[in-house]
Amino acid sequence: MIDRDIFEELFVLEMANNHWGRLERGLKIVNTFAQVVRFNNVRAAIKMQFRDVDSFIHRDFLARTDIRYVKKTVETRMAEEDFAVLVQAIRKASCIPLATPFDEKSVDRCCALGIPILKVASSDLNDWMLLEKIARTKKPVIVSTGGSSLKDLDDLVTFFQNRNISLAINHCVSLYPSEDRELELNQIDFLRARYPSHTIGFSTHECSDWSSSMLIAYAKGARTFERHIDIEGDGITVSPYCSMPDQIDAWFKAFHKVKEMCGAPGTQKRIPPMKEIQYLDSLVRGVYAKHDLAEGHVLDDDDVYLAVPLQRGQISCRELMRGEVLLKPVAQDEAIMIDSIDSPYSSIPSLRELIYSRGLEPAAADSRRSTPIEMRVKDEPQAVNR
Repeated sequence: MIDRDIFEELFVLEMANNHWGRLERGLKIVNTFAQVVRFNNVRAAIKMQFRDVDSFIHRDFLARTDIRYVKKTVETRMAEEDFAVLVQAIRKASCIPLATPFDEKSVDRCCALGIPILKVASSDLNDWMLLEKIARTKKPVIVSTGGSSLKDLDDLVTFFQNRNISLAINHCVSLYPSEDRELELNQIDFLRARYPSHTIGFSTHECSDWSSSMLIAYAKGARTFERHIDIEGDGITVSPYCSMPDQIDAWFKAFHKVKEMCGAPGTQKRIPPMKEIQYLDSLVRGVYAKHDLAEGHVLDDDDVYLAVPLQRGQISCRELMRGEVLLKPVAQDEAIMIDSIDSPYSSIPSLRELIYSRGLEPAAADSRRSTPIEMRVKDEPQAVNR
C-alpha cells in the first residue's frame, strides 16, 4: 500500500557538493542544521550524494580536471566508512538519513546503510537501469522533475505506481541558483491535478528569498520541501544556491507562518471559532413587533420587522417562519422571544440554549432605548450659569 504520510511536511536538507568530501565538515553541517531543525520543531532529513566514483566515471576520464563535473566528483570522493559515520551522526541528531544514489552500486550502499528514503535526481528521471535498481529496494522515493518532459514524468510515475512504491514528486527548476522569475510555482497546481495520488513537493535553489516561495508553495499544496545547505569555513566559498543556517531558520519559520495562515485542510469545511460565531451573531437582525399583537395571533410578514440589536432569547431572521402562533401578547416594537411563540425551535433544548446564549442581555438593550438626542444630552456636561 502506498504511504503518503512518510513525505508529509518533510524537509530535505541536501549537503551541497558532497560537503567537499570532508568528513569533519559533513559532521559540522549535520550538527549545525540539526540544531536549527530542533529549534523549529520540524521533521527533517539530511541528504547525502552517493557515487561509486571508479565506475561512475569512465577510467579514461578520471584525470580530466578540465571537465567540471568529473573534477568535482573525484575531489569529493569519500570512503564508505565515512558515510557510515555521517549516517550515524544524522540519526543521533534526530534527523532522517537520506541519499541520492547516482549509480547502481550506490543503491546497494544505501541499502547497506539502512537509508529509509531514496532520492532520484532530475538528471536521472529516465535512467531506467538505475530506476529499476531503486525500485527493487521497495523503498519510498522522492523524485525531482527539473528539465523533464511530460512523457518522461508520466512514464516514471506509472513505473513506480505499478510497483506500489510510495512516490513524492518535487517541482524543480534545475538552475543553480534560480531567480524568482524562474520558479514556475504554478507547476505545483499542475502536478497535484495530474498525479492526485502522490505527494507533491518543491525543490528549490533560489538565492534571494527564504519565505515568499515557501508561503506560495505550501498554499498551493506542496507538502515536502528541499534545499541545498552549507556552512562557512575551511576556506570554502559557499555556492549561491545554498542556504546558510540562519536562512534555513527563516525558511522553517515561513513554513509555520503559512500553516497558521492556511488553517485547516482544504478538503473539508473549517469549524469557525466561537469568537467568530459570537461576532457574527451580534450583527444578525432580531424580530420585532410592528404593532400590538394579541395572544393566539398567527404571525404574518406584516406583523413584524427586522432590526439590530438582537437580544438574548429573541428569535432572529434565521428562525423566523410564517405561521408561528403567539403564546402571549407582544407590544409594538417589543422583541418577539422564543418563549412567546409556538415553534419547533422552542421545543428543541439545544436550539433554545443557542438562542439564549447570543445577543444582548435584555436589560442592556433596554438601556439603549433613549433616542440619539436624549443620549447626547444625557452624556454632555451641564451648562454652568455665569
